[in-house]
Amino acid sequence: MSRKIALHIGGRRFDVDVEDSFASFLESQMSKDFNIDGNNDLKILLQAYVRKNHELFMQEQKMQKILKNLD
Repeated sequence: MSRKIALHIGGRRFDVDVEDSFASFLESQMSKDFNIDGNNDLKILLQAYVRKNHELFMQEQKMQKILKNLD
């Protein structure tokens, strides 16, 4: 089953269909990065994108360090 999550960016509404098991997590994360009840400009979107990619980069660094220690 899926659920729609809406976000307004640049005056336009975007609906995203996600699985129920992921929806609560995504809503929680999006509420940290975006104004869920109002409009977000493109700068906010870009900042959220860069922030999430930095988190992924840091996770990748940690995984590589763990893998290196296991060798």
